[in-house]
Amino acid sequence: MKEKQTLAKLRQEIDAVDDRILELLNERAKLVMQVGAVKTENRSDFHVPSREREIYERLAAANPGPFPAEAVRGVFREIISASLALEKPLKVAFLGPNATFSHLAAMQHFGLSASLSPERSIPAVFEAVEKGEAYYGVVPVENTTEGMISHTLDMFMESELKINAEVLLEVSHFLLSRTGRFEDIKKVYSHPQPLAQCRKWLAENLPNVPLVDVASTTLAAQIVAEDYTAAAIASEYASSIYNLKIVKARIEDQVNNFTRFLVVGRKMADRSGDDKTSLMFSVRDEPGILHRMLEPFAKRGINLSKIESRPLKKKAWEYIFYLDLSGHISDPAVGEAVQDLSTCCQFVKVLGSYPRARQ
Repeated sequence: MKEKQTLAKLRQEIDAVDDRILELLNERAKLVMQVGAVKTENRSDFHVPSREREIYERLAAANPGPFPAEAVRGVFREIISASLALEKPLKVAFLGPNATFSHLAAMQHFGLSASLSPERSIPAVFEAVEKGEAYYGVVPVENTTEGMISHTLDMFMESELKINAEVLLEVSHFLLSRTGRFEDIKKVYSHPQPLAQCRKWLAENLPNVPLVDVASTTLAAQIVAEDYTAAAIASEYASSIYNLKIVKARIEDQVNNFTRFLVVGRKMADRSGDDKTSLMFSVRDEPGILHRMLEPFAKRGINLSKIESRPLKKKAWEYIFYLDLSGHISDPAVGEAVQDLSTCCQFVKVLGSYPRARQ
């Protein structure tokens, strides 16, 4: 009896704390609405990512526990997302349809209260942002298993949008079906990339089952929702959206399977103190050119985290290089290195400087 009374008392105390939290959330929301009114009067940007980072970092540093430090970020991301929606819906375009990994990346970065708009293709995401139909766009750029996504890299040749942020999303593939039984599966649907990332598991566990390429993991889930003899490889989120059962979880061949997404916008992101800069450039074809293009960074001690080459489509046997380096373009050493690089290049384009994502 005493144990029940103690439990009831603790629950009452939790309810009282929850009531206080709710009261404070509404107090915060009223202040946010006042901020929105001031921004409108001054014609200021209503979304300031650097201010969000300040909030996350200050609260994480001040958190005494036992509430987990990483959870502080998740909770306040949703609070900020809901607060922004009170000022103005933050419309974000992403490579659709819904329930794809691009959708999950957009939700992870912008929160559930953002207005997320699925687009049919990567060029359509860029176009939505360029035309002002969306404030930001979210597109995949590389996967730890399958490498760079060429469609995204190619878009930067044509677009003046800047990379504002990066999102790292752990990609776990789930085998889904209507019945949840292995023995019912006569074919498997998915996008070519998840099929490739699960190739070994499929060969060992469903060796004689045909694999069918479709345009997205979401389309695969939609098809399987109407076919009791098929399975889809898709996200766990897709199972809840399309009322599918999980046949097998986490069937990807590589355990550390991450996809990197880029957030693109019309302005350069402010310096955060832990930034990356992405460049695109083309060099002249002459002896020692590779050494010369890397030397400006080496002599300043600037770390290069990625270098990728792509054929220049307008001219045979010439290449465009994509480079990720540590630092912000406003850092003197980075700016000087890029200036030196331009002396041996046909062109150099800064794609953006943005905060380094946390894994």
